[in-house]
Amino acid sequence: MILSPDQMILFVIWGIPINATIFYTWIVMAMLTGVSMLLTRNLRADVPPNRWRTALEVIVQSIQSQIEEIAQGPSRHLLYFAGTLFLFVAVSNLLLVVPGFEPPTSSLSTTTALALSVLVAVPLFGITSRGLGGYLKTYLQPSFIMLPFNIISEASRGISLAIRLYGNIMSGAVIAAILLTVAPFFFPVIMDVLGLLTGMIQAYIFAILATVYISSATKPPHPSTTQKDKS
Repeated sequence: MILSPDQMILFVIWGIPINATIFYTWIVMAMLTGVSMLLTRNLRADVPPNRWRTALEVIVQSIQSQIEEIAQGPSRHLLYFAGTLFLFVAVSNLLLVVPGFEPPTSSLSTTTALALSVLVAVPLFGITSRGLGGYLKTYLQPSFIMLPFNIISEASRGISLAIRLYGNIMSGAVIAAILLTVAPFFFPVIMDVLGLLTGMIQAYIFAILATVYISSATKPPHPSTTQKDKS
């Protein structure tokens, strides 16, 4: 039994093997790009809204409200990053019900890449919000003795994100394979429903955790800490 789409070589381009992870990642990105271009081609104030535009606005506003609730303030800069993460993971997991589709999120390489993007985004957003010196000071709080522990904590976040997403998706795939061998005609419907549910939950959790990590790096220092530094 193939546990990871990395093991499935679909074709070779110029001597470079293209596995299922890369191929289906391209499919998801092409779908998201095409749908977004289709829905936003007439997104202007002088064009009356239709049902697709209304549905798009509801989705975007829902994601933005969740982000602002976590960030405790206006955070449109987080909407683009966390919203893209949510849509990519959600669409990848939802397409699991399509026969023959291998979700790229069931590959450890994909989940690791997503976690690394969060790790890179945290200092970038933090430096943009606080400045280089202000962000680096967070590694020395509450004391310089905590520097190695804060660095380890930052790195462990990415590892936990990657393993959590990969483990949940892979556990569902393994359970589905076992149930299909036991009752191949009854359990597929149940597993498809559970796959849709868990796929949306995992996308939501991943985007929320990314928002929490970035928000913690962009929040202004606590007033008591600022006064202590001035004194």
